[in-house]
Amino acid sequence: MNIFSRTQLTMPLVLILLLAGTSAVHAQSAQSQPSQTAVATFAGGCFWCMEPPYDKLEGVLSTTSGYIGGSIQNPSYEQVSSGGTGHAEAVQVEYNPEQVSYEQLLTVFWRNIDPLDAGGQFCDRGSQYRSAIFYHNDEQQRLAEASRERLDSQADLPGPIVTEIVAAQADDFYRAEDYHQNYYQERSLRYKFYRWNCGRDERLEELWQDD
Repeated sequence: MNIFSRTQLTMPLVLILLLAGTSAVHAQSAQSQPSQTAVATFAGGCFWCMEPPYDKLEGVLSTTSGYIGGSIQNPSYEQVSSGGTGHAEAVQVEYNPEQVSYEQLLTVFWRNIDPLDAGGQFCDRGSQYRSAIFYHNDEQQRLAEASRERLDSQADLPGPIVTEIVAAQADDFYRAEDYHQNYYQERSLRYKFYRWNCGRDERLEELWQDD
């Protein structure tokens, strides 16, 4: 067999190996990416305080502070904080449901709010600081309502749960200004002082100390 015939036989084999290697790389890359993502939206008073408990969960891809449930488009912090727009401060959680379930997100939500307070949350008063679960589909609604009923019947709480469960309307969530994002990391000292001064952890311990 001469050199030309050896080359003719070898080149297809080289191409097959190269293509197989490329396919393997693509397969590994696809496996490293989440096969699907989902979104959950929770209002629990100051959105600075609702990002940390979700950021630490495996399977949570991002948290975004913003405004939801109001009557005007693209509201500013000043407008929302005045209480005149109907919006609530909220955190939107993007997550991989293969790693963390919506039920787990609900558990984190309840343990980080005061579900008995109809006038706001902790030191922040007004409907803009109300607690609420904004569901994005029928399954989230079902799970949220079931979790509230279970909590109401099983938890030894000194009052009725007043947290709202309402539909998140399409394009109703507005991202808050940049300086609000990851506030607990970017301005950690101010955040810690605010949280302590607001009495949030003291009230949470009072409510959930037996859980």
